Amino acid sequence: MYVVHVAAVVWGPKEPLVIQEICVDPPQKMEVRLKILYSSICHTDLGCWNGTNEAERAFPRILGHEAVGIVESVGEGVKDVKEGDYVIPTFNGECGECKVCKREESNLCERYHVDPMKRVMVSDGGTRFSTTTDKDGRSSQSQPIYHFLNTSTFTEYTVLDSACVVKIDPNAPLKQMSLLSCGVSTGVGAAWNIAKVKEGTSTAVFGLGSVGLAVAEGARARGASRIIGVDANASKFEKGKLMGVTDFINPKDLTKPVHQMIREITGGGVDYSFECTGNVDVLREAFLSTHVGWGSTVLVGIYPTPRTLPLHPMELFDGRTITGSVFGGFKPKSQLPNFAQQCMKGV
Repeated sequence: MYVVHVAAVVWGPKEPLVIQEICVDPPQKMEVRLKILYSSICHTDLGCWNGTNEAERAFPRILGHEAVGIVESVGEGVKDVKEGDYVIPTFNGECGECKVCKREESNLCERYHVDPMKRVMVSDGGTRFSTTTDKDGRSSQSQPIYHFLNTSTFTEYTVLDSACVVKIDPNAPLKQMSLLSCGVSTGVGAAWNIAKVKEGTSTAVFGLGSVGLAVAEGARARGASRIIGVDANASKFEKGKLMGVTDFINPKDLTKPVHQMIREITGGGVDYSFECTGNVDVLREAFLSTHVGWGSTVLVGIYPTPRTLPLHPMELFDGRTITGSVFGGFKPKSQLPNFAQQCMKGV
């Protein structure tokens, strides 16, 4: 059964979202159709899709990847969720069968890992959305609407690969659970699964948006004794205190580089730094703010710029390391339900 409903559609780079009716196809083999209950906005929705290459110029498209929903129908072969289940859509999927999913070292499923360029479904290379009107509300010949980050949640109904749907406790606070689709999982997981923050250590979080605040909360939960928050917007500092940030640095107030200040106040640098802004210049500051010999920097932000890493290879000979993090290292189907339970218990 086809569903006609309302969605927020983007027709091109830097164009506003248009609220309009669209048609949503039934789920095909190993797919799930959801009714979206809550959807939040992530900076990735606003920033990483900018129409700068051919793959991204296929319009229109439905953005959004942080949400919680209820299963409306399932396609052939779907066994782990059923109609009526409450679920979290995840932009980074888990098939459970490939060699990556069977190993502990990575959460980047071979078939369903996050791909900003992907705009169609895996099963048949088609899209499950189509227009009923043009962007001005006039009747027009139906045309396909493309998907985004495996999820497309800025819509009343969406269709996902079943590998990108995670069942959660129906008693969970659903409004808050939408943040586990990206922000909270990405931030907390970066501290827990990627950096593996240890008790009594020091950290620096560059960028105190939702992801940065989640990193701070993750570091606090693991017993970090000092958490330095860096942001040019001082209005974020109050929320930072609630998440365990112990020290704050506003780069606008300094006459020296941030990394020099951090080295001075910590006696050589922090044990871990997290870059949550997607700015390569900030990344360099984060890298240099860690301690020589063992400092670890985790990239969490999205980098739309074509610029490469601002590091000289010899700088790695000082013993510092740098690594990226996708979805906080969580395997969504295997680990997210337990993480949701931990959130419900306030762990």
